Amino acid sequence: MYFGLSEDQIFFQQNVAKFLSDHASLDTIKKITDGHGDPFQQEVHRGLVNLGISSMLIPEEYNGLGLDLLFATAVSQSLGAGVAPVPFVGSYVMAPIAITYGGDANQKINYLKRMSENSIRLGVGFSEYIGARENASITISNNVVNGRALFVLDVAGSSHLMVSNKSGTIGVVDINEDGVEVIKLTTVDKTRNYSEIRFKDVEIDVLKNTIDSSDAIVKSVDAGRIILAADSIGASQTLLNKAVEYSKERKQFGRVIGSFQAVKHMCAEMAAELEPCYSITWHAAHAQKNIQDEARLYACQASSHTSEVSKMIAKKATEVHGGMGFTDLMGIHYWFKRIGLNRQLLGSPELIREEAAIIQDF
Repeated sequence: MYFGLSEDQIFFQQNVAKFLSDHASLDTIKKITDGHGDPFQQEVHRGLVNLGISSMLIPEEYNGLGLDLLFATAVSQSLGAGVAPVPFVGSYVMAPIAITYGGDANQKINYLKRMSENSIRLGVGFSEYIGARENASITISNNVVNGRALFVLDVAGSSHLMVSNKSGTIGVVDINEDGVEVIKLTTVDKTRNYSEIRFKDVEIDVLKNTIDSSDAIVKSVDAGRIILAADSIGASQTLLNKAVEYSKERKQFGRVIGSFQAVKHMCAEMAAELEPCYSITWHAAHAQKNIQDEARLYACQASSHTSEVSKMIAKKATEVHGGMGFTDLMGIHYWFKRIGLNRQLLGSPELIREEAAIIQDF
C-alpha cells in the first residue's frame, strides 16, 4: 500500500514550488527582507493567491476549493523550502478552520465567502490561549475585547483580526476599529510579519461555536502546528540540499569536503532524521479529518518532533558551509531563522509535549 501524497497534492505542491523558484529568488528575498521589496512581495503574494492558496481550506459551498489539510501541508512544505515571504498559516489555514468549526451560518457566509473572494483577510492571534504571559491577556465580555495579543500572525495587509481569550472563545475584529493599535514586532525571521495588537473597548464578533465550545480553537491550533511543521520540513530539506551541493564544490587540502568522512556523516544524519518527519506530518494532517479521536495527539507529535529535527538540521547544514554559512552571501540564515521561529510559534516543543502528556492522562 502506498502512503504519501496524492498526484493532485504533489501537482499543487510543485506548482507553488515552481512559482517561487521563478518569482522569489534569493535576491528577491533579500530585497523584501531589507525593506525595499514591497512591490516584489505583493507580486509573489498575488501569484500564490492566483494559484489558490488563499481558498484551499474554505468549503466549496462558500466558493472555496474545499480541500483538506493534507493539501495545505503539501503547499506549506514548498513555502518553507522557498522561504516564501507571504501570509499563510494564520490567514489561510487557522482563520478559515476556526470559522468553519466555530461560526454560525451567518458568520460563515460573512467571512468565508469574502475570504474566498479575497475581499477580506484575517490576522490570527491565539497567544493567550496557547501560553498566556504576564501583562499580555485578552478579555472578551459582552462582545467587547480588551487587552494585548502577542505574536499575531499575518497582520500586514489584513482587514480583520481573529483573537481568542484563555478559555478559547474566538472573535473577529475589524482592524480599522477605534481602539485597535497595531505594533509591528521585530523578530529574527524577516520573511514573515508578526505584530502585537492592543485592544481598548473594541467591538468583537464572537464566533458562536455551533459544535463545541473548544472544538474550533483546538482544530485551528492543531492545524497551525502541522502547517508550521511542514514549513520547517521544507526549509530543512532546502538546507540539506544546499549543504550537500556545497560539500561537492568546496575544496580543502586538494579535495572536495564531501569526500571527508565527517562531512558525509553529517549529511547522512540530516537525511536520516528528516525522512520520517514527512510521514509523521502527513499522517497528522490526514488524521485531522479521518482519525479525529487521535488527531490532537498526532498534531502534537508532528510539531514537537519536527521542531527538534529541524533545529538540528539548521545547525549542521550551517556547519557544513563553515564560515560561509554565516554570511549573507549564502543566505543560509533565512532558512535557519525561519526554522527557529517556527519552533516557538503556537507553542514550544516542551509545551506541546506537556499537552500530549495531558491528552494521554500522564
